[in-house]
Amino acid sequence: MTKELFTAERGHGAYLNNRRIRVTRNFRSERLLLATGFPYKVYEHLDKYLALFKDILVSTAGIRRPGSAAIDLAYTACGRFDGFWEYGLNAWDIAAGALIVKEAGGIVTDFKGNNDYLKSGHIIATNGKIHGWLLGKVQTHFGTDFE
Repeated sequence: MTKELFTAERGHGAYLNNRRIRVTRNFRSERLLLATGFPYKVYEHLDKYLALFKDILVSTAGIRRPGSAAIDLAYTACGRFDGFWEYGLNAWDIAAGALIVKEAGGIVTDFKGNNDYLKSGHIIATNGKIHGWLLGKVQTHFGTDFE
């Protein structure tokens, strides 16, 4: 529909329609545009999620919800978003997008700051400059032992 093809190969960079892409360099919270998704059928953490959403919303330029984790990650990789977070995803929702973000110079972790996002389904992807900030926000609301 948009005639956009995002591709990446480990160690060879990330591309949008054969043009190299990079994450943003933005680090000021009041200028950040972030993306997220909303829980689907699993609402046990909804109160934590809404508190986190509010915390981030009031301290940034905004939050968007395109409707697909893969698109959220691709848009983070090409600089349309500064970062993305969501929980309860499947590996097939995030595996390709996570590689694209990494190859575009970003950082991808789980909610603990580790590399187990494919196993846990909880992901934070950023331009790198705001990763600690967003990870801290997530951990403030979900804790560090969130499974």
